[in-house]
Amino acid sequence: MKKQNLTLGVIIGNRDFFPDKLVSEARADILKLFREKGINVIILEETDTKLGGVETYTDARKCADLFKKHKDDIAGVLVVLPNFGDERGVADTLHLADLKVPVLIQGYPDELNKLNVANRRDSWCGKISVCNNLYQYGIKYSITTKHVVHPTDPSFLADLEQFLGVCRVVKGLKNVRIGAIGARPTAFNTVRYSEKILQKNGISVVTCDLSEILGKANKLGPGDQRVKEHLEKIHNYASTGKTPSESLIQMAKLDVVLNDFMTENQLDANAIQCWTSLQQNFGCNVCTSSSMFSEGMIPSACEVDVTGTLSMYAMQLASGSPSALVDWNNNYADDDEKCVLFHCGNWAKSFLPDIEISNAPILGTTVGVENTYGALDGRTPASPLTFGRISTDDTRGIMKAYVGDGVLTDDELKTFGNRAVAKIPDLQGLMKHICKNGFEHHVVMNASHTSAVLQEAFENYLGWEVYHHQG
Repeated sequence: MKKQNLTLGVIIGNRDFFPDKLVSEARADILKLFREKGINVIILEETDTKLGGVETYTDARKCADLFKKHKDDIAGVLVVLPNFGDERGVADTLHLADLKVPVLIQGYPDELNKLNVANRRDSWCGKISVCNNLYQYGIKYSITTKHVVHPTDPSFLADLEQFLGVCRVVKGLKNVRIGAIGARPTAFNTVRYSEKILQKNGISVVTCDLSEILGKANKLGPGDQRVKEHLEKIHNYASTGKTPSESLIQMAKLDVVLNDFMTENQLDANAIQCWTSLQQNFGCNVCTSSSMFSEGMIPSACEVDVTGTLSMYAMQLASGSPSALVDWNNNYADDDEKCVLFHCGNWAKSFLPDIEISNAPILGTTVGVENTYGALDGRTPASPLTFGRISTDDTRGIMKAYVGDGVLTDDELKTFGNRAVAKIPDLQGLMKHICKNGFEHHVVMNASHTSAVLQEAFENYLGWEVYHHQG
């Protein structure tokens, strides 16, 4: 999936007794880099202040006013220090603009043969002063891997890519809207959550009784044009295997109504009741629709796991690719660093090169296999893995999360449903943390290594409690 181009504000710090050419050179470096990366930029013109830099309080006011005009567009701010810079000018700009977005501090390195008055930078020292001032102002910020680094250095390019991910997560979670369709399965207290804690963090939940969805779906017939269109969409999405035509029509009718609900309420993600109401009252599983939503970058979770689909959305923002809700399901033989991930299953097509619409044998033992068509079958091949989970800790009144990286493997796995084998360093220690801290049996996976992005966004900018598992 193509990542959305972001807009960053840029502050070039300056101090008057350092060479002016350093400011102009830095401006050219950053503008060239942003063009190459497809990053939109909001920056002072060279005629707005001395060379477009920020030094005095007047400069700060001009830059802050510019940023405020583009407040809805700016996802983050890059502070560039071609020399020592003026820490007050940078801090005042961010304070006056009041953007509440991620901030990355970059400082240029000095060259040993250019420490004379005409060329020295002192950014090493100036960066410390800028960070000190932002800390005093209560402004959150991120720092580069290397204390000082040229914008063309591979280390900075990696830092910038990570920062863009942080910006996408923070911006995306500010006003996210999630549809909760139906009641959670009675047997699953594990997916309980607090709407109030979510709302306090800018996350809105729009509820809908499952009977409303099924009632509207039941009014549709196989001859309705939209049912025909969604039936064609299903056939184009995955092999239908041995799925009966009447089950495919039920799935198409359900998909029509679910899409209408998402559009009418302008929702970003959903969590849908599955067993056993859908099977008993409508005769199919919702897995195929959920998979199509997730593949289309609208995360969809089963069992009304609202914080699960929120986790899917956050990982999608970090990586630019679909996420999947899975069960921490089984040990893998006697390997302490491997486990089986499973669901019956609704994973996005991106995870399932051998995807086929099938049924759910386990659920079928209680509701009849013939009522469970729509579940997907497929094995996820080897790939990078980011895993994690966001939860509301209702007794403590906080948002909390855990994240980490590992890999998915091609190890042999003979079973059904959606399935994968994960290898995670110190997996046993991770399971202890999950159990001792009351996390759910559901976890989210993404084919990336973006746990550092998620930790920085959740912990530094959103103020959530985060455990970063590193083995």
